[in-house]
Amino acid sequence: MHIRIIMYNFAAVTRINIHCMKVKKDRLDTLRMIISSREMGSQDELLSALQAEGFKLTQATLSRDLKQLKVAKAASMNGNYVYVLPNVTMYKRVSTPNQIKEMMQVPGFKSIHFSGNMGVIKTRPGYASSIAYNIDNSNIPYILGTIAGDDTIFIVIRDSATERDVVHALSAVVPDLK
Repeated sequence: MHIRIIMYNFAAVTRINIHCMKVKKDRLDTLRMIISSREMGSQDELLSALQAEGFKLTQATLSRDLKQLKVAKAASMNGNYVYVLPNVTMYKRVSTPNQIKEMMQVPGFKSIHFSGNMGVIKTRPGYASSIAYNIDNSNIPYILGTIAGDDTIFIVIRDSATERDVVHALSAVVPDLK
């Protein structure tokens, strides 16, 4: 009889743990969806959005969830700082990527300089990642790819391309580029 009670209690605890894990997974999935589909600038906004989806949690739990998802804050197109997911997921918010021209009209672009088959674009803090993403998606034939930090974009230029080719390609979409 004693063994049966222990087995029953173990089964009940296991069901509770599985339920809690499912709730957490659902909550994290919902949090990812909220962050990738809306511009949220504060934990209060995130808590409200999660509550609207049926999740009750504390600010401390939300903070742990954000840390687990490696969520950061970055400047949005309108200059506000919003929560973003790491790597590629952070760009799901953009259903159709803006053209580089639209990106560069935002006061984030500062300058561009070249050395050999490399270029460096300087931006305002927080803008480099989104501008680099849009450069990559603009399919400029002279640019092989980009690497972005917070305020600097490193571009790799094809061997056959000249600085003039790159500037000309970018100047069609970056009005102030000279």
